[in-house]
Amino acid sequence: MQDAIDYIAVELNGLYPEEEIRGITKILLSEVTGFSFSQLIINKNTKISDEQNFLFCSFVEKLKNFEPLQYILGKTEFMGLNFIVNPSVLIPRPETEELVEWILNDLAAGKYKKVLDIGTGSGCIPVALKKNVPDALVAGVDVSEDALDVAKQNARINGVDVNFNVMDILLAEDVGAEYDIIVSNPPYIPERDKAEMHPNVLDYEPHLALFVPDDDPLKFYKAIADFAKKYLAENGQLYFEIHRDFGLAVKSMLLEKGFGNIELRRDLSGNDRMIKAMKA
Repeated sequence: MQDAIDYIAVELNGLYPEEEIRGITKILLSEVTGFSFSQLIINKNTKISDEQNFLFCSFVEKLKNFEPLQYILGKTEFMGLNFIVNPSVLIPRPETEELVEWILNDLAAGKYKKVLDIGTGSGCIPVALKKNVPDALVAGVDVSEDALDVAKQNARINGVDVNFNVMDILLAEDVGAEYDIIVSNPPYIPERDKAEMHPNVLDYEPHLALFVPDDDPLKFYKAIADFAKKYLAENGQLYFEIHRDFGLAVKSMLLEKGFGNIELRRDLSGNDRMIKAMKA
């Protein structure tokens, strides 16, 4: 396997940090050989087959074009659970795990039962919530049918029952139900930020789930807040993942729309990243 290790180190040199290259190497070698990380160490002198080497080299070529490793492998991990991913959905981020953990505190108390995730993408939020609180009634909606196909597969993979449906939140469709918790990680990156983004995001992840107009960055937050005013139960909770620059703006918008008990939280990197509000 040493030849493969040397090969990837040379091919990715200057494209990725050295520490990241070492991590990628372990993941790819584990993928092509079927060895666990600990088994890789024990079998470090094992020669990989021609077929395995071809697959390994094909992965490296994609990495040289900055294709995300999660898309290359078609899978990722979120909240300790396995999820499939493809370019129809965003790759789940650690910051979203922090949001889910916050929501789980409310669900675990048994006070809330019905949850709706708006813009569900891969389904990582509702699937993780349902997996951790099996008696919760969890639903997810998205404007993309391709994304919903992925979300439904992820629910099956993780053995949970989540109700997924197509919905465009900007059209304020009638859902005919009331929820205790509404959560969303909507598009929130202004178009102007594209110039600063890494190619592995800009060139591969779905722009539909990423970007908002420069002149209306709270476009989805406002629509979801209006929706929540109508479909949240009394004292229901609204959770958002937010752009680090718009925490105070989202808080102000929620206050103007009549929400109370608003709490803004930072992520582990110290950025404003999530907010919770109660329907008064």
